[in-house]
Amino acid sequence: EIIRPILRGREIHKYSIEKNDQYLLFVPWHFPLHNDNNIMGVSSVAEEAFKKEYTAVYDHLLKFKDQLGKRNQAETGIRYEWYALQRFGSNYWKNFNLPKIIYPNMTKFMPFYYDESGHYLNDKCFMITGKHLSYLTAFFNSSIFKYCYINNFPELMGGTRELRKIFFDIIPVKQVTDEINDIFERMVTKVQSLKSQQLPILNIEKEIDEILFDLYNLTTEEKEVIGFIEIQ
Repeated sequence: EIIRPILRGREIHKYSIEKNDQYLLFVPWHFPLHNDNNIMGVSSVAEEAFKKEYTAVYDHLLKFKDQLGKRNQAETGIRYEWYALQRFGSNYWKNFNLPKIIYPNMTKFMPFYYDESGHYLNDKCFMITGKHLSYLTAFFNSSIFKYCYINNFPELMGGTRELRKIFFDIIPVKQVTDEINDIFERMVTKVQSLKSQQLPILNIEKEIDEILFDLYNLTTEEKEVIGFIEIQ
């Protein structure tokens, strides 16, 4: 609940992530009473509950109380407790625990990963939540999206490209049914399992491409233009 696995942008790859043994102590303002909207400002009641319910974590942070208490003097110990994260938890923080697509903010390749393990992310990553995430993961890792990506995402110094929302917004994505998403769910689960075992995934990637080509009703000529490009 508190000790959350965290990923950095460079650790997210196509259908895989690097295990880094890094964790975030996620302690919102007024934790563990952070869902009580009646608490305004620092709360001794919240601190006592934290100390009682999460003794090991509280004792660990207590070793650094002096340093933590010296952060932002206008707010620490006033708006939030000395042990809490300094920045206010955004209203979407619970989405980190949902199934989601995660990817770095800048990349040379196509690094989209379907995450169901509740990873938190640093500021070099983005995430997508919502419906039909398996289908979208397959689409973003596909030759079709590679074609869109090269033509619509500006190239930066060093050959990287910035995966900002403003560029995603111009890419038309076909809406699919739950049944179609189920097909991609099985395929994405398989390909991510193979990748985690460092086994080849080229054949299943080609299969995913062919399904997407048919789904988008591409002609033979269009398929040839897009082709199949192995993406790292």
